[in-house]
Amino acid sequence: MRKIIYLLLFPLVSFSQTSLDSIDYFFKQKQFEKAEIQLKAYLNKHPKNLKAIELLGDAFGHQKKWDETIENYKQLVDANLQNADYHYKYGGAMGMKALTVSKLTALGMIGDIESAFLKAAELDSKHINVRWALVEYYMKLPGILGGSKSKSLKYAYQLEQLSKVDGYIAKGYIYESDNESDLAEKYYKLAITDGGSLWSYEKLTTFYEKQKQPEKALANLQVAKEKHKRNDLEYQMGKIAAEYNIELQKGVQCLQTYLKNYSPKDNVPKAWAHYRLSQIYAHNKNKEAALKYIDLALAESPEMKSFKQEKIKILKL
Repeated sequence: MRKIIYLLLFPLVSFSQTSLDSIDYFFKQKQFEKAEIQLKAYLNKHPKNLKAIELLGDAFGHQKKWDETIENYKQLVDANLQNADYHYKYGGAMGMKALTVSKLTALGMIGDIESAFLKAAELDSKHINVRWALVEYYMKLPGILGGSKSKSLKYAYQLEQLSKVDGYIAKGYIYESDNESDLAEKYYKLAITDGGSLWSYEKLTTFYEKQKQPEKALANLQVAKEKHKRNDLEYQMGKIAAEYNIELQKGVQCLQTYLKNYSPKDNVPKAWAHYRLSQIYAHNKNKEAALKYIDLALAESPEMKSFKQEKIKILKL
């Protein structure tokens, strides 16, 4: 549920009030504490502004303050029982809290989480995110508590009517979770065939990695790179080469390209590319080059445990 529910924490911010103009900037800069402070100040003067209450809930959620997040979203639900997004966010916040508490406490939250999601789906027949949440919710919930593959598939079929790609990926997720790898691969490939989105390629790549099929993962990333021209795909290819000790020369080329074209918008810090290069050179028994790159990684992130462990391994070569 974790990954799907995080969709609720990325709002589209549009306020006309001058005093809230900076909120959009704070969210984009991931300065959620500053957003929280400004929103609280605004709500002291405008306590019934639902958009401000929603954004404060979002700011709390980004900081994993789940009790405060739940409280804010509950205010929204109470203020407008017919708003599907409010029910979805309320259920999502409870779901995130349930991941952090004892199993007994989480058990007592299940009914409220499910009710919130189902209400959102009932209110909005085209709400994609809540149907994704229900797909994942019913697959993760034990059968004795109401979890069900058939219930998940019900919402995957609904997703397919709204977006074929979402429907195919949802089915791929369901079959992967149920250890039906052939069907999972089929639907992930259908998602690529239908839309060819980067998301589709990422899902199939991750599936291949979980299935311990790195050669297929690399081949899939190569096609994705040719289509989408994304620098972070260079890193992903280098990562797989380093982790699985395959196509090492290609891995070096990809990581060097990633570093050459690196920009702040790339998702992976340069330190990790240096770390992967050190792994590749260690595979090749090139101790000098491996030390060079692990030292670069440690210079950027000196406390990273995996970097420290890698250097110890290299020194033993």
